[in-house]
Amino acid sequence: MTSFEPDRETLRALADEGNERALERLAELADGRDDVGELNELLDEGCERAGEYLTRRAAAAHDLRELQRIADAGYAEAADVLDGLLGGSK
Repeated sequence: MTSFEPDRETLRALADEGNERALERLAELADGRDDVGELNELLDEGCERAGEYLTRRAAAAHDLRELQRIADAGYAEAADVLDGLLGGSK
């Protein structure tokens, strides 16, 4: 089977129609480009994968405020990471 890479516009259209996998793929592409702005937009749209990537970045930077913002945006694992950093266990 050959490799197929859909373009960003097609992925965006599919995501706008409710395709969760397309939304996740957009997050993967944004993470690969270090596009934090787009990751934030995708998180606001409810993309768990974007929350995962943003949480990883915020945890590495020990950015407690950003972790709180991500948790408030609906990505629960960010709250767990925040709790761990506040408790000194991670």
